[in-house]
Amino acid sequence: MKDLTKGNETTQLISFALPMLLGNVFQQFYNMVDSFVVGRFVGTNALAAVGTAFPVNFFMISLIMGIFMGSTVLIAQFFGAKDKEKIKAVVDTTYIFLFVAGIVMTFFGILSAKPILSLMKVPPEIMGEAVTYLRIIFAGMLPTFGYNGVSAILRGLGDSKTPLYLLIISTVVNVVLDLVFVVVFHWGVAGAAWATVIAQAISFIGALIVLDKRVPEARFDTKGLKWNADMFRQMLRIGLPSGVQQILVSLGMMTLSGIVNSRGAATMAAYAAASRIDSLASMPAMNLSSALMSFTGQNMGAGKTERVKRGHLSAIGLSAAISIAMTLVSVFFGEQLMRIFTSDAEVIAIGSRYLVIVGSFYIAFGTMFINNGVMRGAGDVFIPMISTLLALWAVRIPCALLFSGPLGMGTDGIWWSIPAGWTIGLIFTSIYYASGRWKTKTAIRRPVGEVTEG
Repeated sequence: MKDLTKGNETTQLISFALPMLLGNVFQQFYNMVDSFVVGRFVGTNALAAVGTAFPVNFFMISLIMGIFMGSTVLIAQFFGAKDKEKIKAVVDTTYIFLFVAGIVMTFFGILSAKPILSLMKVPPEIMGEAVTYLRIIFAGMLPTFGYNGVSAILRGLGDSKTPLYLLIISTVVNVVLDLVFVVVFHWGVAGAAWATVIAQAISFIGALIVLDKRVPEARFDTKGLKWNADMFRQMLRIGLPSGVQQILVSLGMMTLSGIVNSRGAATMAAYAAASRIDSLASMPAMNLSSALMSFTGQNMGAGKTERVKRGHLSAIGLSAAISIAMTLVSVFFGEQLMRIFTSDAEVIAIGSRYLVIVGSFYIAFGTMFINNGVMRGAGDVFIPMISTLLALWAVRIPCALLFSGPLGMGTDGIWWSIPAGWTIGLIFTSIYYASGRWKTKTAIRRPVGEVTEG
């Protein structure tokens, strides 16, 4: 486990974020493999089906992932305060919650897959494959929640390397099974879905084994698990706004997908492929934000507010440098990247425009996420939720409808709405961070004047 309250801020953030980044790159990689395999070996409609299923899956798990974020923040703050008893209470409550939530969401997801896709205006020729893919993914919801819940615990304890090692293993498994199930057995999108579910189950089991051997206070023991209502309330206080934020994001993605879906299979396939590349490009900023969240949690728990500020500046600098590099790749090599997924000229042209427009604003996206990472780590999660509501629903969706419709910009108008939302979100979070109100939201309460800077 890693103590983030000591040492050089930039070095600590890089060393903690890098394993998470590599892990998420691998996770995005096996998502991209799904798209690559079905796009190349099944067809454009299959690629569109997998792409349109993603925001639905994200919607279904959003609230739960937000509550896991609450676990990470609490564990990080109690770890910084050296309170092992409360760490154990949060861990036990997280385990119980993830199992109940996993079972409930499995059944709900399987039953609601088709109605949700119908609301998204998925064309009839794509509906069958999209429903099949989603229902299999939902069948594996328990290991999905399990892996993400255990990863949240590990991140709070300062361990970002173990999830990386497990993801590398599961990625290799997923790639191999994708090729076997789709290319050899010809199972189509169902094969890609089963490959993902099996890979996630392996990650979950591996994470439990590691925790059992290395972290006594985080050991999974069905006989010794105790539900702590007070800790769950604190998890909800911190995690629920983040979960609501993720729901707003997922609903926005689904609404945007509905707008995209109305323009036909080629636009759907282009959006599916380009958004996979976009997700990979945005990973560095998102993982720096997650690292900063744990960094902030531990240091706020230890009373080191000035160290948090220095970490924030370091993270912004790192994110800006990486974002510029990602922008150059997306703008100048977008067409070549699209060719990885498809040989359809129309799909490549539409997707390339997405990468040029959206990719040009990665620095705004990254800085917005860094600001949110500080606030979440400090326990001030309401503002990130508000910024998301503002950027997504007050800007992105209205702009997508306006630009692509009345203003006659076509699909380019949909793509321009994305950076428009990021820009507003960046302005809002920057103003709030400068106010300093986030410093008063931690779960650790100290007497007035008691602070330990370093």
